Amino acid sequence: MRYSAGFPVALTCGLANNKRRVYVEAAILPFHPAFDEATLLDLQERLAKARWPEPETVEDWSQGMPLGYTRELAHHWQHDYDYSRVASTLSRWPNFLTTIDDIDIHFIYQRSPHSQATPLLLTHGWPGSVLEFRHMIERLTEPTRFGGQVEDAFHVVVPSLPGYGFSGKPAAPGTGVQKIAQLWEALMQRLGFDRFLAHGGDWGSMVTQAIALQQTTACASIHITLPVVSPDPATMDELTPEEVQALEAFNFYQEWDSGYSKQQSTRPQTLGYGLADSPVGQMAWIIEKYAQWCDCVRDGVRHPENAVTRDELLDTVMMYWCTNSAASSAKLYWESFNQPDLSEITLPLAISLFPTEIFRTSKRWAQQRFTNLIYFNADIQSGGHFAALEAPQTLTEELWHWKQRLRDSAIL
Repeated sequence: MRYSAGFPVALTCGLANNKRRVYVEAAILPFHPAFDEATLLDLQERLAKARWPEPETVEDWSQGMPLGYTRELAHHWQHDYDYSRVASTLSRWPNFLTTIDDIDIHFIYQRSPHSQATPLLLTHGWPGSVLEFRHMIERLTEPTRFGGQVEDAFHVVVPSLPGYGFSGKPAAPGTGVQKIAQLWEALMQRLGFDRFLAHGGDWGSMVTQAIALQQTTACASIHITLPVVSPDPATMDELTPEEVQALEAFNFYQEWDSGYSKQQSTRPQTLGYGLADSPVGQMAWIIEKYAQWCDCVRDGVRHPENAVTRDELLDTVMMYWCTNSAASSAKLYWESFNQPDLSEITLPLAISLFPTEIFRTSKRWAQQRFTNLIYFNADIQSGGHFAALEAPQTLTEELWHWKQRLRDSAIL
């Protein structure tokens, strides 16, 4: 298998035109992530002037993010949070920008020091960003430092979804998961990889599955943590405990946890006005999902900081607020949420199910859609929807197991 030692094309930057950078289509340009001072000053002023609603009438998160914690987190954001954290974290790895089909794509590209490493494409979801993988990049590129073997090594590519973070915002409809799969295929080709592997969670799972559904792809296998499958009607009279749990989780999502998706998939622009104008509103819209979807209940009490640190939560909020991407990120729901492609996938596929993932499945249900299921693990002990942040070592080891299975099967 041939893996590129560098970029096949790395042209110089285009001209600046009315403060808007014009890119040569095939250019791969170094990118230095940063938020401008005016945006940060405006954020401070808005936090200081926040108007607060009355408190919830319950003692838990069932009505949404509690007022007390919201005020506490906003105070920390205004007074104690380091506004340089996002830029300094991202700058630990090489960042680049390229333009594909008139959309600017920001991505991290970290090569492994091991020459035989396998290219791995990692795709985040909502309300996440490339920062989801901050604790995994070194584990994947330098596995021997973290209990792995040389043969476990990956070259890692982590792009920001269109409309998210530092990537461009589509100016016309049509950028759903199928289009993003095509963009990612072109990105990996532009990086010189004639064969690669792909992993994703949340929307990243959907994009990764869309890669596998393409008629032609350079992707050899995919790994996902959010499998989208329909229950097998033939099993309804003899459900396993895991299948009962999966149905209960789906029903809970439909009844109590899907309001955000209904709004984002039907009227994302209307939602965007409120979130683009209020940093506290943007913060609460995001943090509630971490509280609901993380494995963060301890002694009967739900709190997102049981799974993800306070500053890491605010790093994610910063990626949305400072790039003004509330509406543009939500439009992915409008494009793709209501028309999922559940076609059969024959590409070799692996699934790792974390305990508090939103949607779960049994192996027999999964095999109805994923007919070449080479690895399935539903026995992971901790972690939730944001597995890369919550349990980076566990997810890394799952990717190592997947890769080992591919080697054993002579797929790699």
